[in-house]
Amino acid sequence: KQRLGKFEQANGGTIFLDEIGDMSLDAQAKVLRALQESKIARVGGDKEIKVDVRVLAATNKDLRKEIEAKRFREDLYHRLAVIIIEVPPLNERRGDIPMLVEHFIELICTEYGIASKKITKEALVALQNVNWTGNIRELRNVVERLIILSGNELTADHVMNYVGPFQRPE
Repeated sequence: KQRLGKFEQANGGTIFLDEIGDMSLDAQAKVLRALQESKIARVGGDKEIKVDVRVLAATNKDLRKEIEAKRFREDLYHRLAVIIIEVPPLNERRGDIPMLVEHFIELICTEYGIASKKITKEALVALQNVNWTGNIRELRNVVERLIILSGNELTADHVMNYVGPFQRPE
């Protein structure tokens, strides 16, 4: 049974390419061809299929440096770089952490089917002082860990006990 590829599934819509900076040069060439020619070929197939997709791409790498190091195709970069949105790392926008934590508490408690938990101001301050190398994903995982391992209220002590050794507040 033949399965549709990602570009074919996204035909007429949007495809999100996450961590495009980690894509192999061979895969980059295929993506570039699909974007330039609006055509793809299925693996093992001999006919081309017309596709019309809008592409959103994300990476945590500096693609200019990747281009200089010959790990990312400059022509693909220019094809993708129509509108660039740079999001600073979480360590550079610590003021966003309280709002994000509140959002994640509601989201995770709803997912688990449990009552929302409260978080102390001191816990929020402790979370703002963590070294967030993994950005939002890391913050979400820490909030989930706090929800699982703590009682009805999340405290600064919980933060100190349940963040990883490389995340300890400064």
